[in-house]
Amino acid sequence: MKTITIEGQLRTEHGKGATRLLRSQELVPGVIYGGAQEINFSAPAKAFKALVYTPSFQLADVTVDGTTYRCILKDLQFGKVSDELIHIDLLELVEDKKVIAQIPLKFTGVASGVKAGGRLVPKMKTLKVKTYPKYLREQIEVAVDALEIGENLRVQDVKDENYELMNSPRIPIVSVVTTRALRQEEASGGGAAPAKGAAAKAAPAKAAPAKK
Repeated sequence: MKTITIEGQLRTEHGKGATRLLRSQELVPGVIYGGAQEINFSAPAKAFKALVYTPSFQLADVTVDGTTYRCILKDLQFGKVSDELIHIDLLELVEDKKVIAQIPLKFTGVASGVKAGGRLVPKMKTLKVKTYPKYLREQIEVAVDALEIGENLRVQDVKDENYELMNSPRIPIVSVVTTRALRQEEASGGGAAPAKGAAAKAAPAKAAPAKK
């Protein structure tokens, strides 16, 4: 799994004034939770870009005053006006302590319904899981080969003995739907015979012989 390295500094001053000063120096304040104690630190804004601006699930090795903490992203705060990162919360990974993380989904294979002309529609991008740090990985693979048109897979269909799934079990994660082209093809194929019969019924009747 990809790991981002971040060099930070211990933050001893708190309050709005200290925070504004950090941001004026293009530093982002942050907190590391989950370990023996909370670590208040700051690091250059650019150091967080690879961790924050990506859909990938990654780890972060954050070094503060010579000590390195292996973490995952917990929460973010952006400025209302600037939309820039202004605060970050990280969760330290402790070997024998379960953590909650959002793991991206990856759908593998080709659904039977797609082969029949349908379209695969992902409903969720990630799953919320509870697990030990050693089981964390970049993505959860879900095979969709058996999925037919009109069918879907739900959270409860994802099986992994190392993960406790935190999402509602009945929520769909991926579906196969009928495409417009397939609907048009079905309508055209199904309506050909009746259309011919209808045309026959619509043919003009022979004129009756005139009365003498």
